[in-house]
Amino acid sequence: MSLLTDRWTTLRQHSEQNRFWYSDARFQVVPAGRRSGKTEIAKRKIIVRALKAALSLPPNYFMGAPTRDQAKRIFWKDLKAMVHPDLILDKSESELKVALVNGAEIHVVGMDKPERIEGTPWDGGVLDEYANMKPQAWKENVRPALSDRQGFCIFTGVPEGRNHYYDLYRAAATLDGWDRFHWKSADILPPAEIEAARQELDQLTFEQEYEASFVNFEGRAYYPFMEETHCAKLRDRYNPRGDLIFCFDFNVNPGTAVVAQEMDLPIRKAAEPAIQIAGAELFANAIADPEHGTGIIGEVHIPDNSNTPAVVKKLIADWGNHEGRIFIYGDATGGSRKTSATEGNDWDLVKNGLYGHFGSERIYMRVPPSNPSERSRINAMNTRLRSGSGAIHMMVDPVGAPQTVRDLEGVRLLAGGSGEIDKKYDPKLTHLTDGLGYYIVKEFPARRIQTVVEALNL
Repeated sequence: MSLLTDRWTTLRQHSEQNRFWYSDARFQVVPAGRRSGKTEIAKRKIIVRALKAALSLPPNYFMGAPTRDQAKRIFWKDLKAMVHPDLILDKSESELKVALVNGAEIHVVGMDKPERIEGTPWDGGVLDEYANMKPQAWKENVRPALSDRQGFCIFTGVPEGRNHYYDLYRAAATLDGWDRFHWKSADILPPAEIEAARQELDQLTFEQEYEASFVNFEGRAYYPFMEETHCAKLRDRYNPRGDLIFCFDFNVNPGTAVVAQEMDLPIRKAAEPAIQIAGAELFANAIADPEHGTGIIGEVHIPDNSNTPAVVKKLIADWGNHEGRIFIYGDATGGSRKTSATEGNDWDLVKNGLYGHFGSERIYMRVPPSNPSERSRINAMNTRLRSGSGAIHMMVDPVGAPQTVRDLEGVRLLAGGSGEIDKKYDPKLTHLTDGLGYYIVKEFPARRIQTVVEALNL
């Protein structure tokens, strides 16, 4: 009887994937591009090992992901579909466990509580999306649990900056019993899909997600921003009857808000070198075809002792004659912070102030119940500033929003982190771009790798 079910579809031939499939290294580190088959091959390796396991001791294998919900979504359905029903002795939906007729068990485990892996002697397993797991989980929880039976482990996922996954990948090149494998999404996915992703992601995120590069995110958070290409006079393009956008990030030192409008942007492009002086090329600035995008045309920046009513009052003073609709975005946690027991929370103050001037029928609140991740906001902002294909879809009026320019130039990422903003670098920074980011990530989210690859059986 064949051990295979219909779920075992034929994979595309790829030399590095073949090397991974046939590797007998005890520990295998596999950073590879999104939707390129790394997790699929790891699933198959675990199942084959479990089906062929010796009967002397009941073998135990695990399939782990950063959370239980992720693990269930990634592994559970496929696990049941990939093992022939005649080879399944029992399965538990509550414990996410399949028992095979040879005595082997395969467990689907969430690593949000790494101690779940303890107490069982493991013969092997896979840790998927390893870069998003707690850094200490491998050394403190998983590695000791493999010792009794000299079990193996496969680490799959895409990088998340240069964190513990990067350290493991580097160590795998020199440690006995370790091996590492790498390939890009472009090796597997159709060229049109790769090009679409390149256009919809900023350069660093594309390199990380689709090329599985351990990108160093240290330095400027909004690295595509350049004054010469992203700053222009935009206020004269303001449409008083169009939709206006107010973006909030609640703070007191400074109190801030960003004002934006979608418009045709005066994108500038560099022409051929016009002349050289002292070896430096001077370029003629030529206006390209207008690109529709986000124009940042104003801001509120009250340096000290501000509050939400003061920010709202300034917005009304500057934009009170606006005739069109106004859309509100910002920090979701403002709904839980109360300025005082009688005034209400920050969003109550925003609505009361703006409703009183513009009328509630023209104000549209676009605040989600919870905030997106910081990395998602940064990725969306950078993609809007310049996609991997070079397209610019966001510009700033340096006269109307000078502090926003300063934010875009000055916000830094944590050294040694995975792309988190360094809030201590300059406490006066981040608030304007944080507020703007809530709008950008909601309306123009960076592509989060939801590719259509079922046709490739991956």
